[in-house]
Amino acid sequence: MTHPCHKDQLASINRIEGQIRGISRMIDDGKYCIDILDQLKAAKNSIQSVEAKILKTHLKECVKETLAEKSDFDTKVEEILKVLKR
Repeated sequence: MTHPCHKDQLASINRIEGQIRGISRMIDDGKYCIDILDQLKAAKNSIQSVEAKILKTHLKECVKETLAEKSDFDTKVEEILKVLKR
């Protein structure tokens, strides 16, 4: 099985990395709690967006390939459920 490329998500990951560094600076600078929480929420939403895009790719490519090859579909379903429960 080949694995899909997720390099198109690197720009988002780099942006999230910058958000986290900014939050760290806010904490060091003693910024207002709500402002920090707003930025944490924005970073969390960004991570969830990347997560959803990677999951979509997984479903469209990896799971689809499993169906085409008549491989162990139940294993793929369990993998997805396990990762979503984390």
